[in-house]
Amino acid sequence: MADRGASTQSVPDDWPAHPDPILALNRMGSFDWDLDAGLFQMDAQAHEVFDILPEEFDGRPEGLAIRVPQPEGSRLDAVVTRAIKDGSETYGAYFRIRRRNGTRRWTHTQGYIRRDEAGRPRRIIGIVRDATEELADAEARSVRAARDAAFRQQTNVVEVITAALSHARGVQDVIDVLKDTHGVRNIGAASLVMGLLEAGRIRLVAEGPEGSFVPGTRVTRIDEPYPMGEVVRTLSPRFIESPEEFAEGYPILWPHITGLDITSAAYLPLIAQARPIGAMGLLYSDRRGFSTEERAVLVALGTSIAQSLQRAMLYEQEKDLAQGLQQAMLPRTIPSVRGADVAVRYRAGSAAGSPGRDIGGDWYDLIPLPGGRVGAVIGDVQGHDTHAAAVMGQLRIVLRAYAAEGHMPATVMARASVFLHELDTDRFATCLYAEADLTTGVVQMVRAGHIDPLIRHSDGGCRRVCVDGGLPLGLSADFGRLEYPVTTVELGPGQTLLLCTDGLVEQPGADLDDGIRLLTRLVADGPDDVRGLADRLIEVAEKRGGDDDVALLLLRRRTLDSVRSGGRLQQHVAPGDPDALTLARHMIRAAVRAWGARTRADEIELVADELITNALMHTEGSAILTLRVLTGSDRRLRVEVEDSSSALPRRREAGENGVSGRGLLLVDRLTDVWGVEARGGGKCVWCEFQMAQRTGHT
Repeated sequence: MADRGASTQSVPDDWPAHPDPILALNRMGSFDWDLDAGLFQMDAQAHEVFDILPEEFDGRPEGLAIRVPQPEGSRLDAVVTRAIKDGSETYGAYFRIRRRNGTRRWTHTQGYIRRDEAGRPRRIIGIVRDATEELADAEARSVRAARDAAFRQQTNVVEVITAALSHARGVQDVIDVLKDTHGVRNIGAASLVMGLLEAGRIRLVAEGPEGSFVPGTRVTRIDEPYPMGEVVRTLSPRFIESPEEFAEGYPILWPHITGLDITSAAYLPLIAQARPIGAMGLLYSDRRGFSTEERAVLVALGTSIAQSLQRAMLYEQEKDLAQGLQQAMLPRTIPSVRGADVAVRYRAGSAAGSPGRDIGGDWYDLIPLPGGRVGAVIGDVQGHDTHAAAVMGQLRIVLRAYAAEGHMPATVMARASVFLHELDTDRFATCLYAEADLTTGVVQMVRAGHIDPLIRHSDGGCRRVCVDGGLPLGLSADFGRLEYPVTTVELGPGQTLLLCTDGLVEQPGADLDDGIRLLTRLVADGPDDVRGLADRLIEVAEKRGGDDDVALLLLRRRTLDSVRSGGRLQQHVAPGDPDALTLARHMIRAAVRAWGARTRADEIELVADELITNALMHTEGSAILTLRVLTGSDRRLRVEVEDSSSALPRRREAGENGVSGRGLLLVDRLTDVWGVEARGGGKCVWCEFQMAQRTGHT
């Protein structure tokens, strides 16, 4: 310690100061430092603190250098000098001394600076004491505080992880939660491995860091000498506290992970409902050993992860079952339709926390019908559960059967509503049925509480089609309101009809009309190809998410290589109305000439007249005559006569004097092809005549 004054100065009369006996009782030594004379007087307790004998000390500050190492002395001198210069009255400092036996211990000093009237420092009177126990206690408290803080941090991380795991719906979700920034790295682990128990084997589902895969460990038996197998067998955690312990306990595994600098590891059995479902390993590269508190936290973490994994696996199983049932209820294949391109899509909903709700009652169907017609169905049974799917399956089959029988669209819908009502279920269903004649482009639509369809034009524009509607299926029968108005539109070549369920347009808190307007823009801006457009719309639905499922059907009328109508005329003929029959004959004659079939005019007129007469004579009600030209690979004129009777016509031989029975024989002889179709509550007798090809406008 530096000399603070000249030895020639006189010593004060009260020097040295007399220490208080209380100081000695508290094992504190005292000193009196005369800065002018450069003398440093210590009492006996101070000598003991410095571990120096009285005869070894010459009373000068620099004499303490044998006990105070030079770096400590320089630091202590700097503290004293700074206090003197800045006018302080006191100072204090901790420093280390080198004891007689060579060991070091902490010492504390505190001094009071006495100045004269001019403010010059003259003396420093102070104390010294052994601070070893004090600093040891402080260090222990600091270690305990750090350990407590680390424990609290780990506990908080476990709480955060547990909260995040509550939202995990699949096994991969659980793994992602553990690997993200709030996961195991915040507990201090360098990497994570996880395996699930399957038929006596552990299948690895997560490993880290990247590139750390150990060959042969993707699937291991639980009796193999690996730590995850051990904790599954014993149902007890395994804490490995050093590399040496790891190498000794698992000599097969250790050589493959030495490059990861693993210093310790914690392997935890994942137990749910008292049975193991897998194991997890946390590998550390910067620690050795685990305290009791840390072990408890990790075991609690393993329990939380096991419960989340069990929920995730049950969810995935139920989801697979639900999706399998849903797919079984939907059509396995969509038939190809001459003259149209068709695309269908289905997206399951995602009801959070309710795996059974991933199945719904949405469905689509495409029904080939005679005469170049096709029925398109879209529907949604109320609810999101297996019951809704079961009802949907029955309703789809019934609708298909009614349509295939030839019933009119309104009749199909009414009968389906009665069927659903008679099922004695509490569910209702919305539905839209569209019957399209691809030769003419005429589409007849009926709507039962469903959202309106869209039509996309060949130039890319898109519009909503407002279809008059009735009550949902089931409700209309319940209330006795089975009338379903029919809306007729024309689907031109290259135009696309879009039918969908409300899951594609509805969003929580948003207006349905806004959703339809958004869908209209998406369809207008989408790809021309119906499959690409369907994929695009489902992709948008996937990104948006939502609890509701989505069913989608797109039908595009082709422009090339398709059957096109070259002309179409229709006449209603009532019984007992000779004028109507005369007008029908004139229409036939004019149409045949206009459409270039003069060579077969007599045959066509004769057959049409025979069919109309048969309808009026053998049925009750009117007959509807339809003439149309079909062009494609060949050119044909088609005659259709509809009536309200479901009784099919029969060919029979007329008697010698019979006046009837020759009608269908005549039809069979004069036409190229003919047939009968069921049409709702009645039938349609049709025939076709081959015509010569012609150029120009038909």
